[in-house]
Amino acid sequence: MVLAQGASASPAMYVPLVLLFVLAAAFAVLSVLLGPLVGPSRYNKAKLQAYECGIEPSPQPLVGGGRMPVAYYITAMLFILFDIEMVFLYPFAVSADSLGLFGLVEIVLFIATVGFAYAYVWRRGGLDWN
Repeated sequence: MVLAQGASASPAMYVPLVLLFVLAAAFAVLSVLLGPLVGPSRYNKAKLQAYECGIEPSPQPLVGGGRMPVAYYITAMLFILFDIEMVFLYPFAVSADSLGLFGLVEIVLFIATVGFAYAYVWRRGGLDWN
C-alpha cells in the first residue's frame, strides 16, 4: 500500500512486521532450548576434545593451548579481505548505471588496490602451504 504525500501510517500497518519478528524470535529461542532435550546425548572422549581444522590434538596438554600455524590466520584474513571486497562491489554493481564514468574509475582503483595487496601476499609466499 502506497501512502499519499502527507498521509500518516497507522500502527495497524506494522502488525505483520511485528508478528514476523515475534515468530522469528520464538523459533530461535525454541530451537536453542529444545535442541539439547530432543537431540542425541551420546558423548565420548573424542567429542569433548578441541578440533582445529585437521590438526591432530597433542596427547599431552600444551602450555598456553599450543600454537596454530600462521598460514591459518593468513588464510582467514585473506578470506575476510575478499569478503569485504565483495560487500563493496555489490552496491556498485547495482548502481553502476547511475554512477557513470566516476563510479567506474573509483571501482577500478578499488580493485587495483585489493589486487596489489593480493599480489604482495602472493609474492611474499603467504599463500604457500608447504
